[in-house]
Parts: sequence; structure tokens; C-alpha cells
Amino acid sequence: MTTEKDSASKPLDFIRQIVADDLASGKHRSPVTRFPPEPNGFLHIGHAKSICLNFGIAVENGSVCHLRFDDTNPGKESTDYVESIKRDVRWLGFDWGTHLHYASDYFDQLYAYALQLIEMGKAYVCDLSGDQIREYRGTLTEPGRESPYRNRSAEENLDLFTRMRNGEFDEGTRVLRAKIDMGSPNIVMRDPVLYRILKSSHHRTGDKWCIYPMYDFTHCLSDMLETITHSLCTLEFENNRALYDWVLDTLQTPNHPRQIEFARLNINYTVTSKRKLLQLVNEGRVSGWDDPRMLTISGLRRRGYTPAAIRDFCATVGIGRRESWIDMGVLENAARDNLNLHARRVFGVLDPLKIVLTNYPEGLTEEIVAQNHPQNPEMGERTLPFSRELYIERSDFMEQAPKKFFRLSVGREVRLRYAYLITCQEVIKDAQGRIVELRCTYDPATKGGSAPDGRKVKGTIHWVSVPHALRAEVRLYDRLFTVEYPDADKERSFMDFLNPASLSVLGNCMLEPGLAEAGPDDRFQFERQGYFCLDTAVNVPGAPVFNRIVTLRDSWAKQNEAE
Repeated sequence: MTTEKDSASKPLDFIRQIVADDLASGKHRSPVTRFPPEPNGFLHIGHAKSICLNFGIAVENGSVCHLRFDDTNPGKESTDYVESIKRDVRWLGFDWGTHLHYASDYFDQLYAYALQLIEMGKAYVCDLSGDQIREYRGTLTEPGRESPYRNRSAEENLDLFTRMRNGEFDEGTRVLRAKIDMGSPNIVMRDPVLYRILKSSHHRTGDKWCIYPMYDFTHCLSDMLETITHSLCTLEFENNRALYDWVLDTLQTPNHPRQIEFARLNINYTVTSKRKLLQLVNEGRVSGWDDPRMLTISGLRRRGYTPAAIRDFCATVGIGRRESWIDMGVLENAARDNLNLHARRVFGVLDPLKIVLTNYPEGLTEEIVAQNHPQNPEMGERTLPFSRELYIERSDFMEQAPKKFFRLSVGREVRLRYAYLITCQEVIKDAQGRIVELRCTYDPATKGGSAPDGRKVKGTIHWVSVPHALRAEVRLYDRLFTVEYPDADKERSFMDFLNPASLSVLGNCMLEPGLAEAGPDDRFQFERQGYFCLDTAVNVPGAPVFNRIVTLRDSWAKQNEAE
């Protein structure tokens, strides 16, 4: 599997260039990377970029990438999140092999390293509250103040830290802090917290621990213990690199991974903060973490995006150091490009209008041959049942049609795709004046859609045989938010910008009968409608539900241009 389209012809991004230079210089024999998610939520499209980068470098160099769970915050973590993350990474096409790790694997070693820092006079137990620590830390323009507990002896700190570990103190009463420099221009280095008391049961270690290491202390040492060569993270950790290096240098560890930062993935019309995604789920604004409107990986999977489309998208946006915003249309186009090549063409009528071919023999059913992909003959053909009664799209008929309307109207001839030329003769309406049926005639000599006399017909429409139609529910999805940057307004909640039209449910759709055999991995282009897949999360036998993955073109952009 490749992780980039035409990667051989592309210049290396700056991280891959660093890796290549390190290999060429002999600094490393092969790169070892890691993807270190916190198991406190589902992965989203931003994580996909990191997954493709870290695992991609490993694949490209015949090396390994570790999957390591940063499970140091037990109150917010669960095995369900662990399993969902493993499932998402595998689905994207990557494998960690034997290199599945957890920060909790190293709790004993991390505790020993903390003791070592205390013995060296490089860490101390502090009794300040969280609010006091923030107050003492200072600002970007003012240095911090030393904690009154900063100069405790190593013996007293060892005793207190041991008692913290034994559960003698309440949460929030004491922490272990690194002893660095309260006057540092980098606020991260102003005696950061290394351990805090959390009396929560851990999903792997149970109640063995009541103190847990902070991310910055855990991450660098976990990287070192796993002999990671290149520790790749997003730009918000750039200031933390100084602490990463300080811990490893101070402890004089046997190896020292290099932390490199890259720009995170920002996409408009969405939010990717785990806190905000969780809020959407908990408040019932979406159906769950896998809601197809969410840009979680599980949501994209349920929506019908393919792993290849997401990998191609990540390759397209690339890796850089400058923060920027990617238009949602780039992600949607990646889906279109992939689906256009591989999705089988089928007929689906989403808003059905019945037509009766009055001169077609009653009781007769023909088999019409249709191509599965007109641009790819290797995908073969299928047969469609054709009968006297058919469904067409209601939008394909206008009673009073303008001159440039080339579809069906009274007295106008159109082509039924792969079948016959038909002409509308009569419109049947109900008591409220709504059109309920069209009476048409067909030309038996035009089977296949061409007239022997050479007459030209501009309009071609799709159809489904009434007695053979598969009734289905179809869900049409749009962007979850109405504005480009839903969390940019500091005066309003991002929830204020939810799109009320982000989901439309069509309950009386008529599909060609072969779709009854659709499987969870199948993708289809409903001709003239968009790309669709079966929603396996809600399907029941005999009542299929199909999700629209993406429209045939960027209808959102065209709509906005029109406005």
C-alpha cells in the first residue's frame, strides 16, 4: 500500500527530508515513529493526517511505527475508546504489528525516573493549589515567583512523594513539579507539574496507582524507552519541546528522540476539538461519535468515505509548518476522485413519480442491459427489469417547461437511459392538484435509446420498474455548520451555528432491485444523484438505509456562488 499519490515524483516534505538526511548521514539505520493518541474520544480527520504521516514514513522506509496509547488520565479514558482507535488505524490501512504500547506499560519506570529527579534536586513536591500555581507562574511579560515549597530537601520530597503514591493525600493537595527556572521566557519551563494525585481507577492498571504522570513527562520518556527516532507532533507542542529535551538531558537517558512539529489540520465548516465533539454527542445534537456529519474517522467510514480517499486527501494537503485552513471541498473532492474510479453506477429514484407506458404490453417484463461503469468496461454489465409502470424523478418532469428544460414534459420526448424513447401524453392529478401519475407512450423501435430514423433527443433520465423497485430510506447529508469557522466567534457558542439542514431523510425512495444485495463495503453512484453506500449502523433486513457520501459536484460552492 502506498500512502501518497505519485509520491516518487513529489519533493519530500520537510519532515521526510529530515528523516532522509538522518538516514543518509548514518545517524539512524531506520526511522522509528509513533502515533500516541489519548483514549478519551474517537479519532477525527486531524488524527488521520498524523496517522498517515507517522505510519507513512514507516511504510516508505521499511521500518515500524508504534501505536501507543497515552493513558495517563484515567477519569476520561476507556477500553471502548482504545478499541475504536485501533479499529480506525487498521481501517485506514496501517498496521503496528507487535508494537502496541501504552503509557501505563511504563508507570513503574516513570515513577523511578521521578524519584531520580527528586534525588538530583531537580524535582520537588509542591503544596500550592492549581489556582495558586497558575498565579505564581507569571505571564508572558512578567517572570514567575518561586513556590514557598521549592527548596524542600530531597529527603522531605522523597518522603512526601512516596506518601502521595501511597494515597495519603487528597486530590489537588500536592503535585510533583520539575525544578527548572521560574524566570524562563518559556512559561512551560517555569517548574511544570510532573505528577498529580488522581484517585481514579485505571482501565488497565486498576487501583494500583493514585498518582499519574503528566503528558510532557510521560511522552518523552515513553519515546525514549521505545527507541523512537523522530517524535512528530503538532505545532501547539513547539514550546513543550524545551521540556521534552530537559527531561531526557537531565536524566541522561541512553537515547534522545528528536521532537519535530508540523501544522495541524484545520478544515472549515467543522470542529475537531474532542471536547466540542463530545459536547455534540452528549447533548444529542448528533447521533453519536459515528454520526456521518462528524469528521471523526468512524463518522467518515459510516458516511461512506474510503480509506484511500482519506489517505489521498492527507497527501494532497501535505505537511508544513505554517498553520492554514483547508476548504471542506478538498476533502469532498478526494472522495469524488476515488469514488468516480471505483463506484458502480446504478439507478435510484429519490423522489418518485409514477409513469405508465400506455402502449406497452401489460404483464410484460423485459431485461435491459446497463453498464456498471461507462468509463470502465471491465466492471461489466447488469440487467434491469423494465415494465409498463416505471418511477422517474419528480424533478425530471415539468408540466409547463421552459425552452431550455430538456427533460420530460407534455408532448416532449426523452430517453429512458439504456431503454426506450418515451413521450408524455397526459398528466394525472389528485384532488389537491398534485401530479400523481404521467401517461406516456414508448417507441418500440428505440430499444437501447437510439432512434432508427436518426432523430435526436436531448434529455436522458433514469428510471426504476415499479413492480421490481426496492423501497429504501436515503439520508442526504450536508455540512454540520453554516459558517466557515464555527468556533471563531468569542461571543457565541459554536452550537449556535449548527446547520438545521445538515440531514434530510427521504423515506420513500425507489432503487433498482439489485441493490438489495449491497454489502457494507460497496459504493455506488446513483446516476445523476451522487455517491451512496449502505448505512450498516441502522439497516434492518428488508428496509435498507443508504447514505449519500458526497454529491457529484461541489454543490455547496455553487450554491454560495449563486448567493
